[in-house]
Amino acid sequence: MRNEFMPYFRSTVGFDRLFDSLVDRGNETADGYPPYNIAKTGADAYRVTVAVAGFAADEIDIVVQENFLSVSAATQSEPIGTLLHRGIASRSFSRRFQLADHVRVDGATLENGLLWIDLVSEVPEAKKPHTVKIGSRTPALSAKAA
Repeated sequence: MRNEFMPYFRSTVGFDRLFDSLVDRGNETADGYPPYNIAKTGADAYRVTVAVAGFAADEIDIVVQENFLSVSAATQSEPIGTLLHRGIASRSFSRRFQLADHVRVDGATLENGLLWIDLVSEVPEAKKPHTVKIGSRTPALSAKAA
């Protein structure tokens, strides 16, 4: 599948990790539990919504490590009595989302069985586009050349 991206390698630099991630995502076999949504809520804001009905806030772990957001929960206790029909899933889960560089978790809220995780993209000034005038040098490059 990596060969499908070969035309892009001619005009991109440093995107190897992105293409590898897309290949890995294509090979992923997720069972779809728990269901989730990802929405863009502003110019630089996003929200991941995970359906976690039956779980309390203290049973859910949200971990951010490097460029990954992980949401998981351990199996909750069995209901009192004998179940005649099980239609509500009550099993452990773990969902992992890859975050772009400079995306940070702004907060999380649990309400009515929905876990909302708000994300913000904060690109540092040094990484934002800027104009380079012909004939000018950045101080770092001038010092190395001397």
